[in-house]
Parts: sequence; structure tokens; C-alpha cells
Amino acid sequence: MKAAVCCLNSKYIHSSTAPWCLFAGVRAYCTGDITAEVIEGTVNEPADGVFARIVKSEPDVVGFCTYIWNVERVLELASRVKKELPGVIVALGGPEAGYRAESLLSEHSEIDAVISGEGEEPFAAFLQALYDSVPPETVQGVCCRTENGLKISEPYVSHSDPVSPYCEEYFRSLNGRIAYLETSRGCPFSCAYCLSGRCGGVRFFDLENAKKNILRLAQSGAKTVKFVDRTFNADKKRACEIFSFIKSEYSKSIPKGTCFHFEIAGDILDEAQLCLLETMPKGSVMLEIGIQSFNEKTLETVNRKTDIKRLCENIKRLIAPRNLHVHIDLIAGLPYEDFGSFCRSFNTAFYLGADMLQFGFLKLLYGSPMREQPQKFPCEFSKKPPYEVISTPWLTVSQKEALKKTEQAFDSVYNSGRFRRTVKYALEACKKEPYSLFSGFADYLENQGAGISKMPLDRLSDLLFDYLCSLDGVNRDFLRDAMICDRLATNSSGFLPLSLYVKDAKLKQVRKALSANPETAEKPAVKRSVAILYGRGEAVYADYTEKDPVTGEYRLFFTDIQGRCK
Repeated sequence: MKAAVCCLNSKYIHSSTAPWCLFAGVRAYCTGDITAEVIEGTVNEPADGVFARIVKSEPDVVGFCTYIWNVERVLELASRVKKELPGVIVALGGPEAGYRAESLLSEHSEIDAVISGEGEEPFAAFLQALYDSVPPETVQGVCCRTENGLKISEPYVSHSDPVSPYCEEYFRSLNGRIAYLETSRGCPFSCAYCLSGRCGGVRFFDLENAKKNILRLAQSGAKTVKFVDRTFNADKKRACEIFSFIKSEYSKSIPKGTCFHFEIAGDILDEAQLCLLETMPKGSVMLEIGIQSFNEKTLETVNRKTDIKRLCENIKRLIAPRNLHVHIDLIAGLPYEDFGSFCRSFNTAFYLGADMLQFGFLKLLYGSPMREQPQKFPCEFSKKPPYEVISTPWLTVSQKEALKKTEQAFDSVYNSGRFRRTVKYALEACKKEPYSLFSGFADYLENQGAGISKMPLDRLSDLLFDYLCSLDGVNRDFLRDAMICDRLATNSSGFLPLSLYVKDAKLKQVRKALSANPETAEKPAVKRSVAILYGRGEAVYADYTEKDPVTGEYRLFFTDIQGRCK
């Protein structure tokens, strides 16, 4: 018997370990002539290619790893596979399948089974049952049709560490993509919009194995190793031990330039964790911290326990040394968070100074309390994945759409990292609140008939410059200075958009003076860009060599107009 385990990732750069965990489970737990093959793809590639690879593998069973971003494509593929291979058994698993097993089995005849909960052991046992001609409904975690109707199982939770997915085949397929590492399962919190706390508390895996896997993944060629633990620092001592291990091995067993990504709860960081994180090698760690909201009633309603004051203090402390990349999250559409409240949450979050501030929109996932208790959590949401909220009693449709437009403008301007100095200057000069500044730019783009999606950088720069110049208090020369510094620091082409370009004979003199000085002369094969800053009365240049591992920027050097360094 042969099983094909298929996963459609959201992008090629992602490399889900889910199919490899199932693959490893088959090898570890199945007996007899049962084999498995992993088939990976993305939701962006033509379905024909993935379909052809599945059919070519000639499977007896096809298992699909199912998530909100791929469930529609999975259902299409499952239907095609069933038509092409009528005798094949199709099983779905993953967070988008386990909590909606009944509707999937009732509405989709092409699906024969749904694996609910952790999949390594149940999927292997399901294959073994088929191989041994044992009714599959006897297997824990398996939901399927029986002579007496549907058998819906509770989500399966193992009591042991999962088998390692890191086999030779996995590393051959990784090919430098983002690598994922799981050192625990479950979450100590039970937020109403999330599934992570549904199956009990946190189960931590063997620490020494975690350290070995850190080294294996870091040495695989992957530039980013992402820990998928839902609250990595739930065990403070354990978190410190892993941080310390990475610090001690960095630039030794761990190649310099490798970045480790952790999702943490910011308000439970203690002094030991903070002190350690402040001394991590620059660029070695990226922290993602879910704030969700600063509205205390909102947080209480969704069972999100947060010490807001301590959270803010800890985030500022993490950012201060500039050795870590810090990413914080807000969610729009939560209970009791009206438009004004969200704008205040956004402004508070923005002033913390994180490298990235993502504001997403609430999604009502199958299995989450917010979806299962509509009377307690009233809202209108899309019935199609990703089940995004459309409106709530506190947030209208038009207000939500306004947030959407602002999010797109904010991502392009701030989260892109391209215009940090520009934004800082504009906010100081015009005295606007951050949300007002970005929402104003979103409205300006709409009035110009300019869609921001896939807009060329020069066009975006020109429009942003024109918009900011129109604001009270903004000085055109100082704004140009800030934007030129941003462009030179983040774009190695060295070219300036029309709004910033000035033809000036002094520029040639500056270049000549820099070249004449051995300390500032251009290095062989290194590109340089130079510009004059009229507001500041000086010149700036960038040599395009190494980027800052945290900001992604090239270093800027400032000189007077005669080319003397400052």
C-alpha cells in the first residue's frame, strides 16, 4: 500500500513540516508493505502540475494537509483525484479539516476520512487499518462514514514526542527555504479567536533533541528557522536555555546570517529573558509579539490576559538595542473594538517603534469559541475561507473597508521598511497621529485613481512625496532629505524618482572630493550612490555592500558639500 501526502503551501519559500511529520509517522508506526511519498506544491502554481504528480505516484491513499489558505484548492484537487483514480482513498487533516469533519464528510463525497487532531499516529493507524482490512472507524482521531452514519472523533492528542520529520528526503526538498521547528505543542492561553489552546495545555518536547534540530536546520542552507511553538516563552527557563544555546553556537556551529523566528508573549518576559535577548548576536533573532488590542474590555472578552503596561515596557526594551527584529500584531474586528478604539490601539502600537506592525483582520476559524458561540461574539463574516469578519456591532462594513485601505498603504510605506525616515519626519512636522497620516495617504491614492498593489517603487515614492508635501507644517526640502536618505539606504539601484531628482553641478564636485580622499574613495567593484541634501546643507552617500541584518538597510555616510566626512 502506498500513501501520497500532499501539502499546498501559501508560497514556495514556505516548507511546511506537516507532510513530513505524517511521512515519518508512517515509517515509524506502520508494519507490512506500507510506504509514503510527500508531494509539495503551492496555492499559486497551476493545479494541473500538482494533480499530475499525485496521479504519477500511483497512490492507494492520498492525504491532504488542510489550512484556511489552501482548503478550496484541496477540495478541487481531491475531486479531480477521485475521478481519475476512483479506487483511491482520500483523507484530509489539519486545522481546517479536523473541526469541520462532519460538514466535509456530509457535503463532499470524494472525501473518505478526516483526521482530527495530531496526525502522526492516527494517520499511520488509519493506513494500517486499511492494510489489515480493519474498520477505520476504530482508529482514534479518524472521522469517517460507517453503516450507522458518520463517526466523528474527538481531536487526537498524543502523550509522547512526535517522530522527527527531519529525514534525508526532507532536507533534499528544503533547498534553502524557510525551515520550521516545533519544540512544543499547545498553548497556555485560551484566546477565543484561536485554536492553539483547544487541546489542553502545553506539551514540551525533549530539549536535547531540540538543540540537535536547531543545528541541523541552521546548517541546511535555510536562512530562516521559524519556531512554530505558539507561545515559545511559556516555560521561561526553557526559553532561556534555547536562546543561550543559539547565542553560544552562533558563528560557530550556526552559520552567521541565520535568523531564528519566535512567537512570544511579550508581557510574560522576565528579567533573565530580557537580559539575554538584549545580548543576542545582531540579526540572529526575530520576535513576533501578538498585542491584538489595547482595549482592556476587548482583551477580557476574548480571554486574552495581558498586562498592557508591562507589555509596552518590555517591547520598548527589546527594541532599544537594535539587535533584534521585532514584529508586533493587532487584530481588527474584535468585540468592543470600534473604529476609534482600533485607531487608538494602532497609534499606541506604532509608537512602540517595532520593525513591523501588522494589523490583520479577525477570522472566525472552525473550532474557535468565537465561531461556536455567535450569541456571545456577534458578527457577520465570510462563509468562505479565510472566514474574515465583514462587520460587527462595533465596526461597520464601511469602517472595516477603510481599515483595509489604510492597511495596504501602511504596509507599502512602513512595513516595507522603505520610508522610515520619511514617516518619522512627516509625523513630527505635521503633528498628525500615525493612523491619520496613513489613512490620509490611502484616501489620496484613491483620489488619484492609483491602486497600490504592485505599484512601482518610483511611482509610490512620487505619490508619497506629493501627498506629504501637501500637509501643513511639512518643509519640502527637509522632506526630500528624509526620502532621499530612505531611498539610498534601501534601494541599491541608486536611482532617484522624478520627485526627488535635482540636476546640480555640485554633485560632481562631491564625488570628485570623495574619490580624492583615500578614506572615502570608492572601493573596487562596489557601487556607490551620492545625493545632495538641501535642507541639511550637506551630502549623503551609500556604498552597496552589506545590509544591516535587522533593518535590511545599507549604511549611510554624510559629508559637507566639499566632500569632508561628518
